Amino acid sequence: MHVFVTGGTGTIGSAVVTELLGKGHTVLALARSVASTQILETAGAKVLQGDLADLDVLRSGAAQSDGVISLAFGRDYGSPDALARAIAEESAALTALGQELIGSDRPIVTVSGTPWVSGRASTEADPLPTDGPVGGRGRSVTALLDLASCGLHAMAVRMPRTVHNDGRGGFPGLLADAARRTGVAGYPGDGTQRWPAVHALDAAVLFRLVLESAPAGTAWHAVADEGDTVRDIATVVGRRLGLPVEQVPQDSFGPFGPIFAMDQPASSARTRDALGWQPTHPSLLQDLENVQP
Repeated sequence: MHVFVTGGTGTIGSAVVTELLGKGHTVLALARSVASTQILETAGAKVLQGDLADLDVLRSGAAQSDGVISLAFGRDYGSPDALARAIAEESAALTALGQELIGSDRPIVTVSGTPWVSGRASTEADPLPTDGPVGGRGRSVTALLDLASCGLHAMAVRMPRTVHNDGRGGFPGLLADAARRTGVAGYPGDGTQRWPAVHALDAAVLFRLVLESAPAGTAWHAVADEGDTVRDIATVVGRRLGLPVEQVPQDSFGPFGPIFAMDQPASSARTRDALGWQPTHPSLLQDLENVQP
């Protein structure tokens, strides 16, 4: 299969490109810089120059492909306004890609987050939230999946709050960055709230499986660790950085503060049973032992 990939140099995307190429697919990847082009070409992908905001370029990439994996998201989300702009840009991109593929039976796989459900781990059957800081992502992904009734073979892989690789990535990566700036490995709330996690290399396998075999209109959970407590995560980060571990106000984490403070475990039981996906790489707490001062 010839696959058009956006976001192919990110933590998830670089792993997805490698996984696809390693399993005999070819990749056309969106690149917005010389550095990204070099990384993608070195990996073995062909490159389409452009940005996520270049809707004509996105349509061209989709038109040349047998399938699409959409992973790109804006780099600036340090404020509520910046986050809203990134979500709007992603939504417009998904709409353009979906319109190009409607009626073709060519698959498109997009990404979202696992939902939050009070009192239990969320499952693949739970709807995405459509309000809050990232509610716009939920609305755009849900709208894309709903186009299955119009002949769009769309699926979603829901990612946990932490996608890690070699001690980097996800919310613990932001927590570690904050710790380096402030001198404290901080966590919001009482620290008992749980964050689900997955290694990027395991997530990449699931994206490939969904692209190859999942039915239209379905959503899947790339969750390896159902939920580690924030305090346990901060404790490992603090030990690795040689910093004290303390509770801090949730607004210390900007627009993500309310999400950081939520208890949000997630299950992937249905995904594992239906698609045969089995994570094999280190857990989050094991991987955080790679955090460097």
